[in-house]
Amino acid sequence: MTETVVTLVINELVQLLNHESKLLRGVHREVVNIREELESIQCFLKDADQRDLQVGVKMWVKQVREVAYHIEDVIDEYVLQRAQCHHQQGFIAFLHKIGYLLKNLKPGHDIATKIQDIKISIREIKERKERYGFSSSDQGSSSRATNVTWHDPRVGSLFIEEDEVVGIESTRDELVSWLVGGVSKRSVISVVGMGGIGKTTLTKKVYENESVKGHFDCHVWITVSQSYNVSKILMSMAMQIDQTKETAQGQIDMTDEITLISQLRKCLQQKRYVVVFDDVWKTEFWEIVKHALPCNDKGSRIIITTRSDLIGVSCKESLYDQVHKLQPLSQDKAWELFCKKAFHTEFQGGCPRELVRLSMDIVRKCEGLPLAIVAIGGLLSTKEKVPLEWQKLHDSLNYELECNPHLTSVTNILSLSYHDLPCYLKSCYLYFGIFPEDYSINGARLLRLWVAEGFIKGKKGKPLEDVAGEYLMELIHRNLVQVSFGELDYEIYRKYRIHDLLHEIILSKAEELNFCQVLEAGDTTSHGKSRCLSIHDVRENIFETSENSRVRSVFLFNISEMPRSFVVKLFRKFKLLKVLDFEDAPIDYLPQEVGNLFHLKNLSLRRTKVKILPKSVGRLQNLQTLNVMETAMRELPIEILRLYKLRHILALSHDFEIKSSFHSVRGVKIHEGFGCLKDLQTLSTIDDHHGGSLFEELGKLSQLRVLGISGMTVERGRALCTSIQNMVHLKILVVGSISENEIIDLQSISSPPPFLEHIYLWGRLEKLPNWILGLQNLVTLILFFSSLKEDALLCVQTLPNLITLSLNHAYDGEQLHFEEGCFQKLKKLTLRELNKLKMVEIGKGSLPGLEQLEIGPCPQMKELPSGIQHLERLKILDFYEMQGEYVLRIQPNGGEDYWKVKKVSTIRLMYRIKGERYQTYKLGDSHLLERLQGLPS
Repeated sequence: MTETVVTLVINELVQLLNHESKLLRGVHREVVNIREELESIQCFLKDADQRDLQVGVKMWVKQVREVAYHIEDVIDEYVLQRAQCHHQQGFIAFLHKIGYLLKNLKPGHDIATKIQDIKISIREIKERKERYGFSSSDQGSSSRATNVTWHDPRVGSLFIEEDEVVGIESTRDELVSWLVGGVSKRSVISVVGMGGIGKTTLTKKVYENESVKGHFDCHVWITVSQSYNVSKILMSMAMQIDQTKETAQGQIDMTDEITLISQLRKCLQQKRYVVVFDDVWKTEFWEIVKHALPCNDKGSRIIITTRSDLIGVSCKESLYDQVHKLQPLSQDKAWELFCKKAFHTEFQGGCPRELVRLSMDIVRKCEGLPLAIVAIGGLLSTKEKVPLEWQKLHDSLNYELECNPHLTSVTNILSLSYHDLPCYLKSCYLYFGIFPEDYSINGARLLRLWVAEGFIKGKKGKPLEDVAGEYLMELIHRNLVQVSFGELDYEIYRKYRIHDLLHEIILSKAEELNFCQVLEAGDTTSHGKSRCLSIHDVRENIFETSENSRVRSVFLFNISEMPRSFVVKLFRKFKLLKVLDFEDAPIDYLPQEVGNLFHLKNLSLRRTKVKILPKSVGRLQNLQTLNVMETAMRELPIEILRLYKLRHILALSHDFEIKSSFHSVRGVKIHEGFGCLKDLQTLSTIDDHHGGSLFEELGKLSQLRVLGISGMTVERGRALCTSIQNMVHLKILVVGSISENEIIDLQSISSPPPFLEHIYLWGRLEKLPNWILGLQNLVTLILFFSSLKEDALLCVQTLPNLITLSLNHAYDGEQLHFEEGCFQKLKKLTLRELNKLKMVEIGKGSLPGLEQLEIGPCPQMKELPSGIQHLERLKILDFYEMQGEYVLRIQPNGGEDYWKVKKVSTIRLMYRIKGERYQTYKLGDSHLLERLQGLPS
């Protein structure tokens, strides 16, 4: 991560030299020298924060990081002072006109002094590096090279006892069957999953199975790991294949890779072989070794274990190859494994009643990760079985994972994934430490934050947000980040989280690097060294010792109350902020002082009680994102039209007093002239009150990716069509009518945006616009209050890439028919609030990929959709407030339609309680059956 910090500082130095060359005449050469020195050590810093660096090198890297932070502070303070001079207006400006030069001499003098100090510090760091002989080759040096015995923490996975194998029995049997049966073609199976999930354990049990041993002529097990040598791996393969051959080790060592590959191919050509490559980290590995494994049509098999989805996919080169994604243990299996380890010699392997609650909490913390369950259970087996001892470990589990020798193997194994990250991903990954444990963050929000922090390196022709999206996908493919909600949903709803144990590792690393500090209840002060401050409990004295120059980002979470004095102190203390995130905070106003935050790039007031933005926001010249979603704000101030760097305006007025779901949410008003904001990518949602000028302004925003607009009438809809045709980059379109009965007329779009992926229409439609049928890239179609009369499916069922379809108050017909062969890629279907719908018919062969189906309330429906039993991939079935008769037909005990859905893994029944909140029930729930007795049939 240090390399990332240095890179950001170098970029700031370049900008400073470009924009302030005249004022920096006295120190221009020194600034150039500092930049050149930093550039010279970038090579050394690449991945310099590896776990096993020598202590001296680690200390040196820390000093480089501290100097880089100091340089950033000096630059930002200087730029702020310069900006404040320019902000003087009116009579004050007149009084200071004569002394303008003197006003600018002070910041110039200050930066000259500080740059001299920095130059001395850089020189000392460079001399220290040379004195101790550090070189770029040292960055890979580890304890293995310093006469310290190094132990691979993954060794234990190869020697798991049979009684510790829990929850993988069916997968083990499936893999054994695949190895000894199936086609004669050579085939590869990749076992993929996050660190500690049991890939090696599972594969070892399969490899050692008696039927597998007897089926193959030769067996090879190779542990690859992060730092592998291809020649040594090929040599090891050769020695395992032909153990009786008396070949001198020296002769093997002399053999080059091409010769070794040729020899292996020749040796294996007539054999049925099984080869395991355990713990593969790079796609290039398979590209080399696959040439040594001939496709000999003898039923040979190869197993690859890896933490990376991309590696698994890259090894799938034919129809016979497979990728198996290993899932965490279910809660029941996790509990079974924990009890086996913690109580294997006592209490007949069961948990005493007084320890159940604490034990369950500990198991939940492990989130189905066998490595952690076994390690923690093993540690607890050595402790006295009383609640006090259990409570101690429960309360200090984070510390124990870091320091207890019984548990450090867990941390070490999970940390390997962090150390394998390229430097550009490390800061992005550590950013998850800002958010509370088990927190799910909206994906679009996360990407905007990464851009604001400067983590994203630009690529020609791509917006920074798109590059950030690529970074996020890479973390997901490495199984470090999980999609926690909305995997099949409309893009803006998708959320992400990380495993609780990975969260603890991130927090430890972030604290070590002064990346972020989390202030929870009981923490009274900030140490003032971190760049990010995550406040989970408001205490005014936390600002007393923190250094105002250090903090660049402030987040507030789970705050119940926030006095105005706290807000005022925050703005006075942290003047160099880039990110200020008040989402969900109990704040009802924004002080004028917000305008002093010249460097601010991201300001979020989402779901706060703020109603008005102060005029001083017009001074936030670097603001990129303004988020006032789900507030009571009705209008944006005219001053935002001065913010030419704005990329995202997210605004949605929510009136919680209005009960109507149609009228409670609407766009906010924006002043005429917003077409000057040329960098806007997101403008959602604005309310049309301009008349014709609105669409003229929209036509100037050629970079828009997301457009949301409410208040549409028939005439305005036609005018909007002209503007939309010019938005060639548009990906998301949200359009709402002025009232529930007003028609949205979007028929006149002749050439829709080519990259349009998501459409959200809120209001009546005479019929679905014809141009939608030609959208080859359309992924999501969501319709609210559309009142379509004809069968709503006929016109969209052939869309080639549609994944999500939602009809909510959107169809007035009595039946829906899914014809054979339709909706080939649809994964999520929502049928909500369809009051006249009586029957749904699913033809055999339709909806072949459907995974999630939501129905209800549909008071006229008396039975399940016919043909629902044909949906082989259906995993989630949700029913909302369906009639008692309907639900009784699908109950497991005697329900006549239960056979149709018994293979669906998750069936949930939702009913409202206390107005808005839903209570969720499962099939067979006694409380549900009692409730059904009171529902109409």
